Amino acid sequence: MRYRSRVVDNELRQRLSSTGAVVIEGPKACGKTATARNLAASEVLLDVDENARQAVAVDPRLVLAGDTPRLIDEWQIEPAIWNHIRRTVDERDAPGQFILTGSAAPADDITRHTGAGRLTRLRLRPMTLFELERSAGTVSLAELLNGARPACPDPGLNIPELTELIAVGGWPGHLRLTSQQALRANRDYLEEIRRVDISRVDGVRRDPDKVGRLLRSLARNAGTYASATGMAEDIGGITVQTVLEYLASLERLMIVEDQPAWAPHLRSRSRLRSAAKRHFVDPSLAVAALRVTPEGLLKDMNLLGFLFESLVVRDLRVYAQVVDAEVLQYRDNTGLEVDAVIQCADGRWGAFEIKLGTGMVEQGVASLLKFADRVDTDKCGSPSLLAVITGTGYGYLRDDGVSVIPIAALKP
Repeated sequence: MRYRSRVVDNELRQRLSSTGAVVIEGPKACGKTATARNLAASEVLLDVDENARQAVAVDPRLVLAGDTPRLIDEWQIEPAIWNHIRRTVDERDAPGQFILTGSAAPADDITRHTGAGRLTRLRLRPMTLFELERSAGTVSLAELLNGARPACPDPGLNIPELTELIAVGGWPGHLRLTSQQALRANRDYLEEIRRVDISRVDGVRRDPDKVGRLLRSLARNAGTYASATGMAEDIGGITVQTVLEYLASLERLMIVEDQPAWAPHLRSRSRLRSAAKRHFVDPSLAVAALRVTPEGLLKDMNLLGFLFESLVVRDLRVYAQVVDAEVLQYRDNTGLEVDAVIQCADGRWGAFEIKLGTGMVEQGVASLLKFADRVDTDKCGSPSLLAVITGTGYGYLRDDGVSVIPIAALKP
């Protein structure tokens, strides 16, 4: 199967040109190995090469020798190799020596010897609609943040098609599967997480039944501010401390990725809420946890709306990474919420409401304008962009300055 280009490809090239080693991190099956292989000149696959694992214990230099950039796949299986890579980068004193991939964040003590100046981390997530070739790519997020006006025809993706994309997900391995096969693969993926991976990631046995119930609770609360206490009550028979421990393990596996709060300076006396929003790294995992089908989702528009929000946040995270930005969200004590805020490293920012149906655009616009009026622009700067992202429809700039953008038109 041909390599499907990824948004991070250019960023990987740039980092290899300036840094000794690049660590590609992301959940398993998101395409890390294929992305690394696209640029690597040689490789060693530690998850399947027993000889290589034995060589690490005897003489790690045997594993690190090879044409560069050299791919060290699933490096965290043999964490002792970290320091040897760090030292080898120092000795060679040249960029682009290694690409490391990993499906789980290692314990802090493994990487306590810093790789600062030697190694850089690059996050890879499941594929966006643009990478899946289901977005027309007529509206660029980077250009919008630079002041461009959106203008595009309806890209033609209807709600049933969008629902299927939510359920199947952005997993590269699904490109050759039918929808039914992909749904089964997603359930098998979570089953492996529940039974094996969550205990293996930190060497502590986790109760598979409780993990499964936690995954279902996370799925029911996707796109919400559910607390650990609330999820413990939702699950039943589990302590808040256990929920927190299980969530930490799932975060290390990178299958959940919460959305932090933005804390701007405000003109009003409103008080900010600091709770993060709950999201799976891909909305298909919520669908799998609930064992629902696309047809079932279409009968529960409230759930579908939250999962659509998770899909948009997934795509925005990938696109925002290109412009050195992060995707946050806003909520204050008056109940005012903004689904996504993109904060660039250079201070630019944009705010987004996410609405599945075009009939809810006016509601999203009202929230954005109310929010923008509360932000102290003398301290935060004026927004580069206010936009409602929709599931269908046209892309355009309204007279009030708010953009309307269909998700199937968006690209980096």
